Amino acid sequence: MTSTDPALPGADGPQTSAATAVLLVNLGTPTAPTPAAVRRFLAEFLADPRVVELPRWLWLPILNGAVIPLRSARVARAYASIWQDQGSPLQVYSQALAALLQQALGPEVTVACAMRYGEPSIPQVMRKLAEQGLRRLLVLPLYPQYSATTTASVFDAVAAELATWRRQPELRYLTDYWQETAWQEAIADSIRSHWQRQGRGDHLLFSFHGIPQACVDAGDPYARQCQASARAVATLLDLAPETWSVSFQSRLGRAQWLMPYTEQVIRERAAAGVGQLDVLSPGFAVDCLETLEEIAIEYDELFRENGGGRLAYIPALNADPAHAQALAVLARRHGSGWPGFASAAGQ
Repeated sequence: MTSTDPALPGADGPQTSAATAVLLVNLGTPTAPTPAAVRRFLAEFLADPRVVELPRWLWLPILNGAVIPLRSARVARAYASIWQDQGSPLQVYSQALAALLQQALGPEVTVACAMRYGEPSIPQVMRKLAEQGLRRLLVLPLYPQYSATTTASVFDAVAAELATWRRQPELRYLTDYWQETAWQEAIADSIRSHWQRQGRGDHLLFSFHGIPQACVDAGDPYARQCQASARAVATLLDLAPETWSVSFQSRLGRAQWLMPYTEQVIRERAAAGVGQLDVLSPGFAVDCLETLEEIAIEYDELFRENGGGRLAYIPALNADPAHAQALAVLARRHGSGWPGFASAAGQ
């Protein structure tokens, strides 16, 4: 057994409830809203070749010499504006969602939550599961739409950790879940609930996180899945075509990313006299910096500065019971035939 091989129990060793496990994985977050913590997070995140597909010899000097030094303090201030008493919203909501999914699946399946970047890391969580007798692992990245920049990176990290293990568990990957009826209905219901509480705006904007256009040109299905996700939800809400649209946010660098850009759409809607613009970002399973700060704060200011009335951000599903139930349906289907899921199938 190598030094990196987890201390897995033998075939006749003790079996625990972690024998069958679901691993939820989200993108990650700094451990604190400080420049030092943000530097560590950005160094790991932006050094991933799945995230920035430039030659390492070209990108890493730019990343370490310019991007991280110039962005860390500003990003830390942005995190500080949304930080909760319990920590980063992404971390808090992801863990709460995992707890609800655990309740939905029952005690015979262990639900664990890891971060692709930051802590708890994928290796840390997987090794803890291994110590508890892991035999079967279903990996569920919390990205409704597939992209190599996100979902594939999770699979890379899982595979890299397993490459150090002598005893491999049975393994199943879930690539996306935007087509799930339960997920689409949960998104539609969240919009209806928002409208009931705060009133319905003049236009509904689906703002997805952007990726470089070059990724789509190379075969990434993300843009197509985002458009299809929005159409499915709009259909459930019986929206007229002119009352909703799709855009892409969070552009980094000067290369062309998926268009139209959210900030440009917001300027156009403001100039057109839209009084209230409702915005949601159904590519995010839980709220995070890009929703709570970029949309709810920055884009609200941008909308008002350009003559708009009010930008109303519709929160992510977060730890809503309907969200957990949608993921439970998904997990049961993909875990079908495994011990632990058999008893959960009828729930």
